[in-house]
Amino acid sequence: MDRRTLLALLLTAIVIVATPFIFPAPRRVMDTTVAMDSALPTAPTQAQVTQAPATVAPAPAAVAPAPIAVPVAPIDTVTVATNRATYHFEGPGATPSSVTLRDYRSLRRGGSGPVELVPAGDRLFRLHVVRGTDTLPLDATRFRAEPQRREGDVIVQSFASVGGGLAAPVTVTYRFPVDSFAMHVEGTVGGTAAPGRLFVTLPTRISSEEADVSEDTRQLAMGYKRGNDEPQSLRFDDLDSLEARVDTGAIRWVIERNKYFAIALIPASDSAFRAVSFRGGSRADGLAVAASGTAVLPFDGQHFALRVYAGPQSWQALKATAPDLENLNPYGGWIHGMVQPFTTIVMRALLWMRHTFDVGYGWVLVIFGVLVRLLLWPLNQNAMRSSIKMQRIQPQLMELQKKHADNPERQREAMLKLYQEHGMSPFTPVLGCLPMLLPMPILFALYFVFQNTIELRGVSFLWLPDLSLRDPFFITPIFMGVSMFVLSWIGMRGVPPSPQAKMMTYMMPVVFTVIFWNFASGLNLYYAVQNVAALPQQWLLANERVKAKPKPAG
Repeated sequence: MDRRTLLALLLTAIVIVATPFIFPAPRRVMDTTVAMDSALPTAPTQAQVTQAPATVAPAPAAVAPAPIAVPVAPIDTVTVATNRATYHFEGPGATPSSVTLRDYRSLRRGGSGPVELVPAGDRLFRLHVVRGTDTLPLDATRFRAEPQRREGDVIVQSFASVGGGLAAPVTVTYRFPVDSFAMHVEGTVGGTAAPGRLFVTLPTRISSEEADVSEDTRQLAMGYKRGNDEPQSLRFDDLDSLEARVDTGAIRWVIERNKYFAIALIPASDSAFRAVSFRGGSRADGLAVAASGTAVLPFDGQHFALRVYAGPQSWQALKATAPDLENLNPYGGWIHGMVQPFTTIVMRALLWMRHTFDVGYGWVLVIFGVLVRLLLWPLNQNAMRSSIKMQRIQPQLMELQKKHADNPERQREAMLKLYQEHGMSPFTPVLGCLPMLLPMPILFALYFVFQNTIELRGVSFLWLPDLSLRDPFFITPIFMGVSMFVLSWIGMRGVPPSPQAKMMTYMMPVVFTVIFWNFASGLNLYYAVQNVAALPQQWLLANERVKAKPKPAG
């Protein structure tokens, strides 16, 4: 193993070890002292309904009238079932009290049914209208369900307010495309028209349905996208319970997510949220388990509309719902701009292979690992042959260095001439490292893909019960380390003896095995396949190196 190989492997190890530490979720410090005046008038917060922390802390100058006290009376349970999910409406407020994702099963210990997105006692979202001097507390308003109807591939369910407590009658209509995780929400407010604002509040958290509940809880986050800016992400752990984080502007969407699922609020195409506010909530065992997030949507006082996505963080489903929504979980921290494009390319490639070859994701990773090595074959070939050339002229380089040791300028000229005579350049040694480093962006992208990609959740392969979790028998990290050692051992053939190189040959596989020990089994599988796929080329090039090795004089 030559110095370039050692350098590439060392850089790889350093980056992989540092990945979890240097790639935190991107944070944007929002001005928590913004005077929200017209942007965020006071409205009843989620705390008034669910005892969660207050959502919005507006400036005193913009205080709206106190909410009207409306007797709370439950409505009959209404169920809407699509091909993707089942929604239950129960109690006041005319918003879903539970959402069941029928295609995703709970992996939580003791769980066996489908995933439930909303914790018991909470709601998918809450609505509150402020119009002129009127405050319409829809959360506490009793609604009557209208007969459910079907319009082609869309299920329509309407609710009309009942009772005389509201200042104006309100109708809320839902349209559920049967093959989508997104619903269209439309509201009509009667009475005198006056510009108003709709407050939409997310649930305090998304239910955890994973085998590792603690890891899923650590992934809880709120986020939003403002204009053409990069999506912002705020982990529950980063939110303060005493001070709200507020941002204003044209907000394109607001989300709440855990490791694999998300709830997104998306205004109609001709409008935008004008403000968002986030605040931390309660903690348990050192982890933030609740938070509150509210978006404010201006409307004409009579009609409001938005979409609500409640489903998996599926790249295809998110991309089809709203622009840039597939990037609701920004990868890469401070190097997000470099990592995210590779993540998108890798995800699209995996999805394409899954549907094209009609095989499971385990075999997709095997095929992908082999294809990456085949694509890099020409580059590796050139790099290794450049290494052989360097090995051949090494004695002459050393002789020139000794001969012109006292004249650096003459030494550079002589070495440049020697490079030219052999069809090389001074950059040849550096360029030789490039093929070894090219797979690294893909490896980084896969690291993040396995962290939150719903397509790999619960997917089994051979003895592996879940490609997104560590190998329960640790076979894949051990096999990855062994294959790496064999690859390094073959690469040492024909290389001048070096104690440092020999040590690295034995140490690097051990270091990588330790690093990858608890990584997702799918990531270990991919890297091991890459090592195995590289063995034939490494063997052929090692034989070339042995043949090209200068024979001793005499």
